[in-house]
Amino acid sequence: MSQLNELYQEVILDHNRRPRNFRAIEAATATQEGYNPLCGDRLTLYLTLKGDVIADVAFQGSGCAISKASASLMTEALKGKTVAQARELFDKFQAMITSDHAGPTADLGKLSVLAGVREFPARIKCASLAWHTMKAAVAHDTDAPVSTE
Repeated sequence: MSQLNELYQEVILDHNRRPRNFRAIEAATATQEGYNPLCGDRLTLYLTLKGDVIADVAFQGSGCAISKASASLMTEALKGKTVAQARELFDKFQAMITSDHAGPTADLGKLSVLAGVREFPARIKCASLAWHTMKAAVAHDTDAPVSTE
């Protein structure tokens, strides 16, 4: 395993063991549930929007290491972003984890550690659960839980 892959693996394990922003937000302006039936990952995402800016974002739930690490990294990346920037980040992240020829991209920062997920198709849904949940939350499409199926 290359040193870069080892570093990426360590970052994922760290975010799984000590997820950032793992809490409920009492006065969240948007709350959305997400579920990955394949792996059993479940999360609730909390957003506080100030106008069009994501002032705070957090999550709670349980899941595999990739799911929790992705949610943790996502919350760090989204704070202070506009809804439009969050949607753009969603698109870039999805392209990174699903494209055969995409590599870690500098403009995704720490999120690049999840680029290797594309080599394990069954794990893509784990990595994308929090992202699909966020996309539904900012669209105020909260009628039903988001499912990766």
